[in-house]
Amino acid sequence: MEASNPLDGFVVDRSRIGFVGEGLQRPECILAEADGTLWCADARGGVTRIGADGAQRFIGQRADDRFATHAEGTSGEMEAKYTTGTLPNGLAFAANGDILVSNFGTDLLEVMDREGHTRTLYDRIDGMPIGKVNFVLRDSRGRIWLTVSTRVNPWTTAATQRVRDGYVAVVENGRLRVVADGFHFTNEIRLDARQEWLYVVETTGPCITRLRLDESRPGEVALTDREVFGPAHLGGLPDGIAFDAHGNLWCTLIMVDRLVALTPGGDLRTLLDDGEPQASARLMARFDAGTMTTEDMQQARGQIAPWMASITFGGPDLRTVYLGSLLGTRIPFFRSPVAGLPMVHWSTTP
Repeated sequence: MEASNPLDGFVVDRSRIGFVGEGLQRPECILAEADGTLWCADARGGVTRIGADGAQRFIGQRADDRFATHAEGTSGEMEAKYTTGTLPNGLAFAANGDILVSNFGTDLLEVMDREGHTRTLYDRIDGMPIGKVNFVLRDSRGRIWLTVSTRVNPWTTAATQRVRDGYVAVVENGRLRVVADGFHFTNEIRLDARQEWLYVVETTGPCITRLRLDESRPGEVALTDREVFGPAHLGGLPDGIAFDAHGNLWCTLIMVDRLVALTPGGDLRTLLDDGEPQASARLMARFDAGTMTTEDMQQARGQIAPWMASITFGGPDLRTVYLGSLLGTRIPFFRSPVAGLPMVHWSTTP
């Protein structure tokens, strides 16, 4: 039996959920700074900065209004919307305060300064196009980790058919290389507090996989001891993850729009269920049967953070939880009984 956990008996009180931002376009990933500033991915081709005072500013090189309307239309229209043009997805702070951007639309790893000037860091790996870049993470050693969901285009085919060609890559000594592959639609990744294990979301697994970091060869990290962490089937399609200070791994289940947590022992706890029950049940039944379609995906969504996608702990005590989403226009937040694990921030110190 596990020791006392700050999440014991905790469920999100809907009446205490607040919102920040307005008119946002696909705020999928959110970065939080200590002064209360938020940076969220913006489908127009950049990020939106939301100051602690609520002042909002879009920062990017180009404008793309595909997500100004959130009606998905036909299957073909949905695929075009998510597979053409720029589409910033996962974000991370670079060491100097710039923002690393995994661009799900252009299949590039980019870096953007705080005025919107953007350049490509990587577009190929081992001489081939990278594929559907999803998430980026920087660790305390300055390494950049990158996930690629699939090389199949359109990605919706990979999702509905459970293609297993996703991979994790790392930038080390100026080189991007694959360190683990064969994942079911690789999504977000996180390191535990001691940076001993890398946790990998397999969206169409649907599960969380973890791998141990092998640092025995200087300058060439490897991943070993691959195993599923927690249930082999999470009851929904996992998307975003984040650790709290107790070691609980919080996880969003997209489209069924459920927020869960895996305790350090791997037990599953539901913290918030905002899905539409019938649509969620139909989606997962067809997913399990191998007959899920993009139409099934479109019909399943909640109200608080439709197509709930990511989790960010912020605020001065890291106990304010922000939820990113693919179809939302604002960012919901609530208070957690436990602080989040601090993210790797940028520093002006050499």
